[in-house]
Amino acid sequence: MKKILSLALVSALGGIMTLGAYKLFLEDNSHNVVVTQNETPTFLPANNLSSINNILEAPDFTIAAENTVNAVVHVKNLAVASRQMTIQDLLFGGGGEPQYRLGTGSGVIVDPNGYIITNNHVIKNSKQLSVTLNNNKTYEAEIIGSDPETDIAVLKIDADESLPVVSFGDSDNVKVGEWALAVGNPFNLTSTVTAGIISAKSRNLDSTGENIHSFIQTDAAVNPGNSGGALVNITGDLIGINTAISSQTGSYIGYSFAVPSNIARKVYMDILEYGNIQKGLLGIKGGTFSSEFADEIGVSYTEGVYISEVTHNSGAEKAGLKKGDIIKQLDNVKISKFEDLRGFIKTKRPNDVVRVKVLRDGELLSKSVTISGEDIIPVDFVEFWDMEFRDLSNSAKEKYDIEGVLISKSKNKRLFNSLGLRDGYIITEINGKRIEAVEDIVKLKEKYGDDFEDHIEQLAYLTPNLERKEVIFR
Repeated sequence: MKKILSLALVSALGGIMTLGAYKLFLEDNSHNVVVTQNETPTFLPANNLSSINNILEAPDFTIAAENTVNAVVHVKNLAVASRQMTIQDLLFGGGGEPQYRLGTGSGVIVDPNGYIITNNHVIKNSKQLSVTLNNNKTYEAEIIGSDPETDIAVLKIDADESLPVVSFGDSDNVKVGEWALAVGNPFNLTSTVTAGIISAKSRNLDSTGENIHSFIQTDAAVNPGNSGGALVNITGDLIGINTAISSQTGSYIGYSFAVPSNIARKVYMDILEYGNIQKGLLGIKGGTFSSEFADEIGVSYTEGVYISEVTHNSGAEKAGLKKGDIIKQLDNVKISKFEDLRGFIKTKRPNDVVRVKVLRDGELLSKSVTISGEDIIPVDFVEFWDMEFRDLSNSAKEKYDIEGVLISKSKNKRLFNSLGLRDGYIITEINGKRIEAVEDIVKLKEKYGDDFEDHIEQLAYLTPNLERKEVIFR
């Protein structure tokens, strides 16, 4: 019996040892460690919601671009090259064979019958103009009219089909920071679209203050060849005509400028309806506030246009505007600086009525001002310039291919005796500055004051038979 118990005990011990050895040396323990967490697992869908939101919020330029490229054209201008007057020209006349240059730019179709808006500098001095559409069809173009002051021109082509157009947008409602597309033909690369934002409004590029502009500034890339092309918003509405860049290299470096569409549209309509530009005047003189000027007149605000003078018998005078008033708003447009005012008035015609809000002695007043027209401007340059000047008609400029201002009345015996200047002569240059409108002479008068006579060094003019003459005053 003892032998049986001993054998059973040995067998049991052997089994235990065998099982222990198996567990210790032979069984795979690699998946025995299990890490548990009490956190609820996160289940992610196949489509990440945050990515979808980012995509939906990103701007989509495709529709605006597709609609615009077909209505932006490539303009080629075979132009007469300007050159300096030489001593040979003065002595013998003539000037040899004309010289030509080929310039390129862009334009925007705004009417399906073939009316195109572009820049005046794109078509200036043209001998021959051609327009190529996005479908590669090319047409000869006719100049309907132009306005050098706003740098806007209108062309017409006779196409055999109804043409795609870009619809006008309201540039007054454009906001800084919104998206914009520039469409044109830079460096002869046709149908090019670039994107950016509106960087600023009412931008003036003339540091002299003689030609105050009201450009829209954008950082959409604009290069040579883009001039006259479209600046559109994200819905494809025309908000500007690309006109200029600020650059030391001649190429885009981040700053481009466009004539606001409201100004371009007004010039376009004037040319079609009247054949010339219907210029309007508010009837005030003034300027933008500065901190120094605000301190001088004892006010705390520095935005608006200060009225320093009200023109006699103007719409402003008749409406009750006074010297010292501060213009804060025209219709629904906020006026922060003089460029805001100038840009807005450029969209108006004589006899349009504008609601003007002004601050007077701390009180906000509202006045209805009828825009005045520009009549013949009598310019009295002391005794030396006892004359009246009139702008040349567009028909005369086109027919005779001339620029200048007509002497409509002269009482200046000195100039008559020395140069023969009298009624019917045309002034074309003063001190090397081209004179294209009466306003150019007025600005010189304002620049030099009553002693303007002492500053005259050079004068170029045309006789009634269009013979060109020039005199240097010593």
